[in-house]
Amino acid sequence: MLHGKENTFPIKSTLNLNGRLFDIQNTKVMGILNITTDSFYDGGKFRTAMQIIKRVEEMMREGVDIIDVGAQSTRPGAEEIPLSEELMQIQATCSLILKEFPEAILSIDTYRADVARVGFDCGALMINDISGGTLDDQMLPLVATMNIPYIIMHLKGNPKTMQNLTHYDNFIQEVILHLQERLFLAKELGIKDIIIDPGFGFAKSLDQNYHLLKKLSYINILDCPILVGLSRKSMTWKFLDISPDEALNGTTVLNTIAIMNGAKIIRVHDVKEAKQTIKLVEKTRH
Repeated sequence: MLHGKENTFPIKSTLNLNGRLFDIQNTKVMGILNITTDSFYDGGKFRTAMQIIKRVEEMMREGVDIIDVGAQSTRPGAEEIPLSEELMQIQATCSLILKEFPEAILSIDTYRADVARVGFDCGALMINDISGGTLDDQMLPLVATMNIPYIIMHLKGNPKTMQNLTHYDNFIQEVILHLQERLFLAKELGIKDIIIDPGFGFAKSLDQNYHLLKKLSYINILDCPILVGLSRKSMTWKFLDISPDEALNGTTVLNTIAIMNGAKIIRVHDVKEAKQTIKLVEKTRH
């Protein structure tokens, strides 16, 4: 039986962003920038240069630590867009953001190695791969050459099929073993800074999502920083019988639980509220 790990040695508290040290001793906020048309909450809101600059400016003002740029929706049932379109969107958006905000730390939300390469060439300093390399066998070897952090998420199948793949014989154990396998492969190739995302909402039922949050500390057994993405997801609004627009309060509650269970990065749509949540949780620790 798995138990939450009491670490003899603390989980690493810094990440190497291509030679730049990034402190994650206290929980950090990853702001979501979806430049897609069909994401479940904000699809289509940030498509023009002006919309993107205004949104990034707002997040920077609110204290965002990392901005996660995604051009391919990964909501349940999402259709894959052409590679050429994702490449064009990522290249244009990263170049635009870093021209206006050179101090911004960008992450690329993609499972395609070619897109990760373009993002890195434009100045992105982190790769957020929902598949942990299972959807593109070139991803792990590529990231190993970059010297930047890599986020490995738990996923079965792909966004189009994942919600038909929610059967587990031993849920928590299988999630951890899958992550452990991907982690081993990444380390074998030389990827040094790895962040683990248990994948809330990906190949998991509503009840499984809540069980995973309850047992989140068990993932510390992997000795990697934990990222959680709970923002306005259906596990909140479906359970409360509300809309995603009304799910900020529920998101804050779930993020609080995640931080108290060891999350080092929370991926959110609402930066200001997330920063306040972290500040309040940290106050209880001193």
